[in-house]
Amino acid sequence: MSLTIGYKASAEQFPPAELARYAVLAEQVGFDSVFVSDHVQPWRERGGHAPAALPWLSYVAARTERVLLGTSVLTPTFRYHPGVIAQEVATLAELAPGRIVLGVGTGEALNEQVMGVLPDGWPPFGARLARLREAVDLMRRLWAGERVTAADGATWPVAGLRLYDLPPQPIPIWIAGAGPKIAGVAGSLGDGFIATSGKGRELYVDDLLPAVAAGLAQRTVGPPQRTVGPPHPTYQRMLELKVSYDPDRARALENCRFWAPLSLPPQTKHSLGDAAAMEAAADALPIEQVARRWIVASAPEQVVTAAAEYVEMGFTHLVVHGPGPDQERFLRGFAADVLPALRALGRSA
Repeated sequence: MSLTIGYKASAEQFPPAELARYAVLAEQVGFDSVFVSDHVQPWRERGGHAPAALPWLSYVAARTERVLLGTSVLTPTFRYHPGVIAQEVATLAELAPGRIVLGVGTGEALNEQVMGVLPDGWPPFGARLARLREAVDLMRRLWAGERVTAADGATWPVAGLRLYDLPPQPIPIWIAGAGPKIAGVAGSLGDGFIATSGKGRELYVDDLLPAVAAGLAQRTVGPPQRTVGPPHPTYQRMLELKVSYDPDRARALENCRFWAPLSLPPQTKHSLGDAAAMEAAADALPIEQVARRWIVASAPEQVVTAAAEYVEMGFTHLVVHGPGPDQERFLRGFAADVLPALRALGRSA
């Protein structure tokens, strides 16, 4: 099996120019892809950052040659009009042909409510999912060169919208999710699925990946919708692999602290609309609880053993997220110590 190994650029943690240097370094030391988050607010008031993903990706595309570039993830349904996203990503795909992926999700309150577009509060999941479906349909129709009019009942009532600079090839849309319903939609509607590590084996093998497979089967057997059709020939099951690797075990553990918000329960994260409140809730957690979401490793074989379990489940693209402040140390150390063994893992799977 071919295993793709990428680097997660932590936009919540670093300013744009510094983060871009790490992305360029990731290509130089041997990673295959770079994926970046897209927020308007970070998860921390102190030391947090939130550069915009699409201009950042354009900057990085001009400074790299081969890595696949994408969002993990962007929410094209509230603070963005999907027609604008379609135009911007089409331009990016023209500038870096064959290297662009649009990773999308249903969003979180912290980064959508602040734009004032949700006067009735954070919508339930079903409503957010319906908006995402509509957004994906609109973007694909625009990329296909259609002139789109969608006024009656549409979330975004466009009138004769058309793109005049089209992507040279279809842009893959990968859909992120943490539950079986959205995973099924990723199979039936997307060109790939994005998940994150550290949530318990049962979630992946019993819920998420079977739901993706069921969605794919439904799509290939039943009559395709106009903008869906058969799955992308290189359908990807991508996992953000959260790895705090450092030969110094104590340092590897402490590096996890910045990312304590990941350990908050989903209902807490979805209810908080302020970075300071998110930071306060996260910092109340003990470091042992924070570290449970991470593969905390001081030896390469510890990372490989943990990664092998996810590869065995069926994930084909591992995007490594290192939590520490010294990303150059992490990238160089990981590339030298761990990357060769992960390559061998892919060849033996």
